[in-house]
Parts: sequence; C-alpha cells; structure tokens
Amino acid sequence: MLKWILIYVAIVNILGFAVMGIDKHRAEKQKWRIPEKTLFLFSLIGGSIGTWAGMYAFRHKTKHWYFVIGMPAILIAQIALIIYLKTNVFAATTSNKSKVLTHNIEVEANVNDGTYDFTLCFAGDINLDENWATTQHLNSCQGGIRDCIGPELMEAMQQADIMWLNNEFTYSKGGSPKEGKAYTFRADPKRVENLKTMGVDIVGLANNHVYDYGKEALLDTFATLEGADIPYVGAGRTLSEASAPVYMQVQGKTIAFVAASRAEKFKMTPQATDTGPGILRCYDTQLFDKEIAEADAKADIVVALPHWGTEYSTELEPVQTATAREYIDAGADVIIGAHTHCLQGFEYYNGVPIVYSLGNYWFNEKTLDTMLLTLHCYGNNDENHMEVLLTPALQKDCTTVYISDPSAQRQLYDRLESISVNVEIGDDGKVVEKE
Repeated sequence: MLKWILIYVAIVNILGFAVMGIDKHRAEKQKWRIPEKTLFLFSLIGGSIGTWAGMYAFRHKTKHWYFVIGMPAILIAQIALIIYLKTNVFAATTSNKSKVLTHNIEVEANVNDGTYDFTLCFAGDINLDENWATTQHLNSCQGGIRDCIGPELMEAMQQADIMWLNNEFTYSKGGSPKEGKAYTFRADPKRVENLKTMGVDIVGLANNHVYDYGKEALLDTFATLEGADIPYVGAGRTLSEASAPVYMQVQGKTIAFVAASRAEKFKMTPQATDTGPGILRCYDTQLFDKEIAEADAKADIVVALPHWGTEYSTELEPVQTATAREYIDAGADVIIGAHTHCLQGFEYYNGVPIVYSLGNYWFNEKTLDTMLLTLHCYGNNDENHMEVLLTPALQKDCTTVYISDPSAQRQLYDRLESISVNVEIGDDGKVVEKE
C-alpha cells in the first residue's frame, strides 16, 4: 500500500509541476489558459510541492497573492496531515524482517491497561518441488493451492495475526542436487506466490532440505523470500544472520521467532559461517541457547522452532525432551518442532507448552494426521495467557483438508494424548496440562 501511495504522490507532483509550465507557456503565447481552480486542484490532491516548485521555476502566478499564500498554506496543511496520520494511524509499522499486521482483530489493544488478544498460527512441512507429487497435483488444479488446502484451513491461516510454516525446499532455477542425498527439493521462485495465497507471514528455513541444491540455490531462496516480503528464520548469508531472531509486532507485543536444526545424521546441510551462507544448527546447543536468551531480553513472547526427531516416528528422542527443557530454561515461551513428517506429542514443562512436531502439512501423497496449531495470546498489564488450540486435519492424496466430523476429531485427539507426556485435549481442540 505504501509503495502505491508514494507512486501516486510522485506522479501528481510531476503533473502539478508540468501544468504550471504549460500554463506559463500558453500565457506567453496568448493561448487558451488552464483554469486557476485546476492549478489549485493539483495542489489539493497531493501535488502541492510540484505546483509550488513550478510556480517559482517558471515565474508563474508569483504576483497573485492567493497563489503566493495559498500554495505554501496547502503544503503546510498536507505536511501536518501526514504527521498526524503517521503518529496516530500508521504507528504499527515494524523494523526490518518484520511486517505490518493488518488482519482483523476482534479485540483491539487498549493503550491504558495493555489489553491484547491475538493469534499465532503454525503449520508443518510443505513441499513445492517441481517434480514432487504435491506440485504435480497443484499444476492440475484449476483453483491452484486453494484446491490443495481445504477452505476452513485456508481461512484459519489467512485470519491468523502471524502465520508460520516450515519451508522444506529451496526456491531456485540454479544449483545442482546435493551429492549423496536421497531426496532433493527445488521449486521455481514463482511458486512463492502460493505462500501469499495461504496467508503466510514468516517461514522456517532451519531444515535439512534448504541446501539441497547448494549455495547458489540457498542464496536464491533468500532473494525470493525477500522479494516477496516474507521474513525467514534459521538461515542466512552469514552465521550472524542465521542466528538472528526475527521480531514481529502485534498489538504492542513483540514476538520473537528463533529456529535451528539437528535433523541430519550426516550433517549435509552446512551451518552458516562468518563469511558463508547456511543454517543454524543445534547439535551443540550453545549458539541456539544464546539466541533464545537474546530474544527473551527483547521480546514479550519467544517462539523456539527446532527441526529434530526421527522421521515417521511418534517416539521422542531423549535429546528432544532434554533440549526442549533447556530452551525453555534459556527463555523460550513455547517450543514448536518439525521434521518428523508425522505428528508427535505434547508436553508442558514449567507451564510452557512443547509441541514436539507438527509433521507434514502439505508435503506428499501419504495419508497422515496433521493440524494447524494456534496460540491464542491474550491478557493485559497484570496477566498474560497463552492457549494452545488444534485445528484437526488430514493429508491425503496431495490435499490437506479439515476434519469436520466430531468423532474423527476425537479419535485424532486421543491418538495425540496417547503419545504425549502430560496433556489433555478437549473436544474443542484445546490442549491443557494434565493435573
């Protein structure tokens, strides 16, 4: 929106400057003149700088007191309006690697008592590789990605105040498949528009497929996401970038996203260095702990996103439970894992929720339980709350759809309870710590 406003202002000021010159030329040639109200109109609709500059550049209307006084008066009034709008309307802008959150929020933040009420939504692995089953199915769908993800799920993703998912591939037309990897995933950069359609606000790149086509393709991935104004976390052109939290603002609250990976036995995806691109690893947790602590010092909510676990296994690795607690002790307010291609269980540690793995969201043709995970964050200056809510779904035949049948929902919740540590899941999908 801001880009188009600036383009409009530039055009109208150029036109305002030009009409002053044209009218001056017509006056000298004693031809039909542009009405004075038209000159003022250009000034009033945002071209005051151009018309005022044209007035003196062409020495036109400088002896008419209503132009000499009127043009700068309009400019001053417009500057005052811009200052007012910036202070009172557009104050919700964020810094680099952040975004302006424009989704509708039913309860607005109250400046006096700090009231807030917003949602953070998370989905697992997606795959847009050009030769993969999901993308082949996408190519055959008239409605594009909307025919691959159920409407209830699309709406939930689009309505969330911040929507995150795991970008389990690289965006590029270059590079070469990594030697020795059984599966390598690369999508045409134009596929990034699917993220926009789904309402995605930030993606995770700390995974074992973002370097499938090497350095060139990883750099292309960064450029593609940056060009689409979609922040990414867990990878970067240097280690400093890869280990930097991404901060976002919602209703006066700062949300920090941090991500790292320990998903490969043979460690084929490199960690970034001081001079080269890569991901942030957490086999050794020192750097990730440091990043979490840094985020905790600057943010109200810290979301830690480890890529870990055993593929297609619901059994937790001892390192998952141990490091999840370590990350919470370092300052994380919620742990949300990925990588296993299937859902894993939940745990609460010191009152902090741990979601061990989101599994596949829209990744292949397999029939698998999946879900959207929503964090409902609300409170005020005196208290803060975070509810963990599940939206039950099923991945099957390269589509992911909402599970609407209550009995099928309950069966999924029961399966998740059975592989969790200490939680109960209500019929409404709310996850709570077991008493």
